[in-house]
Amino acid sequence: MATEAETLDCRGLKCPLPVLKMEKRLSQLVAGAELVVLATDPMAKVDIPLYCRQNGHTCDVSQDGDTYRFAIVRA
Repeated sequence: MATEAETLDCRGLKCPLPVLKMEKRLSQLVAGAELVVLATDPMAKVDIPLYCRQNGHTCDVSQDGDTYRFAIVRA
């Protein structure tokens, strides 16, 4: 049974806060859990997928206006 993805709203925060908040929340989740991160800082588009690659998490990025949406599945 899949649980609904949790959403972490980091809109308006500047780097490195979105990554730090995401890292903290991911560390509390079980493997396979999904976390959706919303961010408006353009650096997040680089930093969040990089963090996920380095730590084995999957990360799908989409954009709606000036908001980036990162759908992350914990490794």
